[in-house]
Amino acid sequence: MRVHVTNGIGWRERPGTGSVLVCLHGIGSEPRGFDALAAHLPAGMRVIAWSVPGYGDSLPLAPHWPVAADYAGALAALVGALGLGRFHLLGHSLGTLIAAEFALNHPQWLEGLVLVSCAQGMGVAPGSALPAAAQARLDDLERLGPEGFARARAARLVHDPDSHPDLVAAVRAGMARVRMPGYAQAVRMLASGDLAGTARRLQVPTTIVVGAQDIVTPPAQSRAVHAALPPAARQGFELLADTGHAVPQQAPEALARITTRAIRLEQGEKQ
Repeated sequence: MRVHVTNGIGWRERPGTGSVLVCLHGIGSEPRGFDALAAHLPAGMRVIAWSVPGYGDSLPLAPHWPVAADYAGALAALVGALGLGRFHLLGHSLGTLIAAEFALNHPQWLEGLVLVSCAQGMGVAPGSALPAAAQARLDDLERLGPEGFARARAARLVHDPDSHPDLVAAVRAGMARVRMPGYAQAVRMLASGDLAGTARRLQVPTTIVVGAQDIVTPPAQSRAVHAALPPAARQGFELLADTGHAVPQQAPEALARITTRAIRLEQGEKQ
């Protein structure tokens, strides 16, 4: 996948002439986390994975405490500049908050939505004190630095990490690239997020996927989001065995199969 920068947003692309899938990574990840997924998707599919504002080649957002709608606005500017037309959107972890907000505000651009390892958010008011779990993220990054931060946290994203050292190393490498102020902005957005509340208002066909052994965003969170979806938007709920939080890296073939099936279902319903 090649790297590009458009309007201050970095993104990677696997070119294709078929359906378009846009991928949004999590709070401790990067676009390369979707490379394994892209390798298992149909050859003609165009795959675009952005860098969250403040990550990689993407400039940070202007607000000190951005909310999901600010990130969705940045995504709208990117896809508008790329002239994508209608596309499919996949969000992982923090990316589920952005993807759902985008679907709520720009449903006319979306064929369908796949939410993976749902980050529910903490529902606090922007500008208030951060919850302890959110503040600990910032404190750990300041105390340990990006490399130490990644070493301390990466293994939690992988089911049975001792048996998957290469996968843990890949997750750790991506996490070690986080930086301020982008990471702090993402933590604040996560703190103020309410994914289930957004899901209740969605009309875009939505599939939910989660690893059965996810200890970062446990399956109950994803089940709650699936249950919150209106019947018109509620598609499948997929629980992946022997898989932790890093679904696009630990179970890329299964996620590709589910995503491809969802896309075909969405296209079939319009025919």
